Amino acid sequence: MKKVLFLTMMLLCGITVTMAQKPAEIKFDKVTHNFGKFSEKNPVVSCVFSFTNVGESPLVVNQAVASCGCTVPEYTKTPVKPGESGEIKVTYNGTGKFPGHFKKSITVRTNGAVEMTRLYIEGDMEGSEAKSEE
Repeated sequence: MKKVLFLTMMLLCGITVTMAQKPAEIKFDKVTHNFGKFSEKNPVVSCVFSFTNVGESPLVVNQAVASCGCTVPEYTKTPVKPGESGEIKVTYNGTGKFPGHFKKSITVRTNGAVEMTRLYIEGDMEGSEAKSEE
């Protein structure tokens, strides 16, 4: 009987400790970046999205996936301790794409309280006016 009571008390203590610990929480400085206008002659542009773990547990970025192959995210792979920062670098490559406005999304999945966040990049790639003299 004493063993059953002891095990029940230990289980309750374990559940209480687990419930009291708050999860990781990601907070981005910004979720949208506008590249503005850039030339088709230099079609590769990059930006960095900085984030902070404002939770009380280590934050792990499980994946960052872009909406198309022309956008490549690179992210902090190691756990980010509470109060510390990390970053997601996003590179857009407009090579072979039609000039004009674009808007792409990057889906970020974490172990945080909010498991999914979307980041956005946009800009206007201007065509290179090839002037031929005849």
